[in-house]
Amino acid sequence: MHHGMTGPKRYKRSAGLLLFRRTGGPGVEVLLGHMGGPLWAGREAGSWVIPKGEYGPEEEPRDAARREFTEELGLAPPDGEYLPLGEVRLTSGKLVTVWAVEADLDPALVVPGTFTMEWPPHSGREQEFPELDRVAWFSPTAARKNMMTAQLPFLDRLLPLVEG
Repeated sequence: MHHGMTGPKRYKRSAGLLLFRRTGGPGVEVLLGHMGGPLWAGREAGSWVIPKGEYGPEEEPRDAARREFTEELGLAPPDGEYLPLGEVRLTSGKLVTVWAVEADLDPALVVPGTFTMEWPPHSGREQEFPELDRVAWFSPTAARKNMMTAQLPFLDRLLPLVEG
């Protein structure tokens, strides 16, 4: 598929939803997913992410965020007010856009989407792994410890909007 693009390199774009729920006090918890597959097995710090995925130029980012939520978690995206948390550019150049939505969700109901990769390396064997092998609620402090560093700005933008 050639779009006849000239000029600067086109970076990939990704959109996601950061769910939050109130915990009875002034605080909130956020829903994160642990990256699936053998490369992340046994790792906690830096391996929890906001459910998100890539989209093309023909799709609205907010629609993409809702679609990816369903692809990654197997659940309908929550309705409610979508709070825009803006964009973050990753070191790879990828632009990530995230919305926060207040919603409760039971992690036990998640049916993760899967991806296929060669494993073990150079074995010629393709295996299927979950995109996110676990989903859990985190306090902001725990989230900060476990989240992929590049996505932390979204947490930092969310908290002043919803705490207190």
